Amino acid sequence: MPLMPKRVKYRKSQRGSRKGTASRNLRIDFGEFGLQTLERAWITNTQLEAARVALTRNMKRKGKLWIRIFPDKSVTARPP
Repeated sequence: MPLMPKRVKYRKSQRGSRKGTASRNLRIDFGEFGLQTLERAWITNTQLEAARVALTRNMKRKGKLWIRIFPDKSVTARPP
């Protein structure tokens, strides 16, 4: 089940800038443990799905997993 927006106004979004890691609001809202990024990057929906599958297999489906980011920026390759 890949995450993606249902509708977008424009097909491609502007590249923009990657601001960095969050410095405020670092509390955990759900559960007892959390992951924090070490560097900034764009994450695609396939990367999120692969991470979710790997984590649920490692937990052997005994825990609960919340993913609180959404890939609403399309990442496309530069044409050759």
